[in-house]
Amino acid sequence: MTEAINWQKSSFSGPDDNQSCIELAFIEGLIKLRESDDPGVIVTTSPAKLRAFLLGVKAGEFDHLI
Repeated sequence: MTEAINWQKSSFSGPDDNQSCIELAFIEGLIKLRESDDPGVIVTTSPAKLRAFLLGVKAGEFDHLI
C-alpha cells in the first residue's frame, strides 16, 4: 500500500475544488507539482530548481511566453 500524497494548493486558488490550480507536495527531499485539472501528470524537481524558477517568474524572465 502506498502512502497518500498530501498535496497543497495556493490560498489564492480559493475554496472551490473545481478551480484549476497548481498543487505541490514535498516527498523524500523532492518537490512534486501537478495541475489540479490533470492530476495524473506529475512533475518532480528539486527545491533548489523550483526556487530558481520562481525567482525567474518573479523577475519577469518568462513574461514573453504569455
